[in-house]
Amino acid sequence: MPQLSSKSIAMPESPIRKLVPYAEAAKSKGKTVYHLNIGQPDIETPKGVMTRLKNLDLEVIEYSHSAGFLSYREGLSKYYQNIGIDLDPNKEIMITTGGSEALIFAFQCCFEPGDEIIIPEPFYANYNGFATTCGIKVVPVTASIENGFALPPIDEFKKKITSKTKGILICNPGNPTGYLYSKEELQSLKEIIIENDIFLFADEVYREFCYDGANHFSALELKGIEENVVLVDSVSKRYSMCGARVGALISKNHTFMQMALKFGQARLSPPTLGQIAGEEALSTPKSYFDNVSEEYVGRRNIMVDGLNKIEGVICPKPQGAFYAIAQLPIDDADRFCQWLLEDFSYNNQTVMLAPASGFYSSNSVKNQVRIAYVLKKEDLANAVICIEKALEEYPGLID
Repeated sequence: MPQLSSKSIAMPESPIRKLVPYAEAAKSKGKTVYHLNIGQPDIETPKGVMTRLKNLDLEVIEYSHSAGFLSYREGLSKYYQNIGIDLDPNKEIMITTGGSEALIFAFQCCFEPGDEIIIPEPFYANYNGFATTCGIKVVPVTASIENGFALPPIDEFKKKITSKTKGILICNPGNPTGYLYSKEELQSLKEIIIENDIFLFADEVYREFCYDGANHFSALELKGIEENVVLVDSVSKRYSMCGARVGALISKNHTFMQMALKFGQARLSPPTLGQIAGEEALSTPKSYFDNVSEEYVGRRNIMVDGLNKIEGVICPKPQGAFYAIAQLPIDDADRFCQWLLEDFSYNNQTVMLAPASGFYSSNSVKNQVRIAYVLKKEDLANAVICIEKALEEYPGLID
């Protein structure tokens, strides 16, 4: 058999999806499995989007421009203008196949193999995969559950800067923590960006979901580093359209955008149907987001407050997105999550969680899980009870 590449061997598997066979086996035995492992919202996609797709009158589903349909880019420009950010749809916005492709294109443009990117951890697990794909090294700066995963001290970032450091990546609000970085925290990062003339990559796909009166501050609002900021966006979670696979790569660095377009041309174009859906979604009324945010706050409170009532559990309350990290009194989260699906049942129910080890670059954290509170409230309440009962039975419990 021909030898496979070292890159394919190094590619990490998804901590979110690797336990799927165990969940399928549990379901085949008649168990109800509450999926808290993946951020697939059950919120309805805006009705206008579904109506637009149902009423399409196309004879050919054709390629778009490699940067995406101009009408969609112009619509996105107006969307950003409404939140105080002026963007040129011809030079500063490129439509991509999801936010994932946007970040991979950005990495390909900004890094040589062996270069380094600093990321506060825990972070979205696929960042590891994107870095492996592009041959770059992730250098983590570890945030603490004790302060809710706030941005680590700037001195910790400075310690990690080397001659190979080319950028810092943040997710705001964060997946998997739900932490919302403040304007002051972003301003502190700005100093490092200027001092070292490196890129600031900002994944802002959860921008619409900020709670308890908190406001989102975009990296594009930072003054004086416009040429250094690269923004990643997506329709997946904003409009509950994960399957549309449409995102955007945005920057005021025109040279960078010209280089990124070459990668876009190599893959021809982003999805035509996804762009049609994305463009229609721009007309979604504010009431949709108000209702969705209210629903997520209620779900968050059921899940997070319920977990914190369980002895030995620590779960900071997120201010954004729809994720939380919980620290459990267990020996090994990977083992616990598999045990939940293979051996545990309460009233013929169990829970599927994502071990948080996959959201750390070093895999050094063994007692945390990531939870996506994307199920209806009744299911979340049942899931909390299952977790509580499971912790009473789990053989690897730590006193």
